[in-house]
Amino acid sequence: MKIAAFLFALAALASVAVAAEPAGISDISQAELQSALKARTVVLLDANGRSSYQSGHIPGAIDFTAHRRDLAKLLPADKGALIVAYCANVHCTAYRQAAYAAQELGYTNIRHFAPGIEGWIDSGAPIEKAGP
Repeated sequence: MKIAAFLFALAALASVAVAAEPAGISDISQAELQSALKARTVVLLDANGRSSYQSGHIPGAIDFTAHRRDLAKLLPADKGALIVAYCANVHCTAYRQAAYAAQELGYTNIRHFAPGIEGWIDSGAPIEKAGP
């Protein structure tokens, strides 16, 4: 009986984890992201938190934590614009908050940069730092 209850609880947790993944959001490669940055056709949402953002973020990224409430004012009028959310690394799920927020505002072209800031830095790509 205890094993059945454990398996049921495990299945329930797995379904919650799957359901928590934002619908319709696919990953973007670093090459695609760098191309979009160069073309200035992307808005980046850094979901790592204020201190991480200040320590270093992808150039041009918006500090989602600091601007969560006024995000609508910072995103483009075009709801089809490319929005890319990221957090720390492939194991981090904080990007979901930023992705959900953009979805709730009606944006339809939201992608996830899975390697996050750690992958960005590891690749040797430049970062920006914010003041205190």
